[in-house]
Amino acid sequence: MADGTPPAVTPAAFQVLLALARGRAHGYAIMGFVGEITDGAVQLGPGTLYRTLARLAADGLVEEAPEERADEPHDARRRYYRLTRLGWEVARREAELVDRLAAAAAAAGLLPEARRDTA
Repeated sequence: MADGTPPAVTPAAFQVLLALARGRAHGYAIMGFVGEITDGAVQLGPGTLYRTLARLAADGLVEEAPEERADEPHDARRRYYRLTRLGWEVARREAELVDRLAAAAAAAGLLPEARRDTA
């Protein structure tokens, strides 16, 4: 980061960034989102999630979102997170990379026929 290059992110970090791209969320919601979008193939445990969030925060990609919303029950233990501007940029960069990799996988015949038609 010192040279201005955004940090590389792990698959778990990208999954957290993707969850937060939908809006602020607390840890349990992030874990649920990742489990849902991966059809249960990836289950972020609390240790992995909170280490990942700490790393993303240290890199300036996420921050705590302390403001409360009236439509959410108050729970002092629950900490909400959101993407920073740099977090959006890194998430977008990673999404573009995943898109290119998926297109290459489709061209190689690794994805179902319907997916190859769109590549």
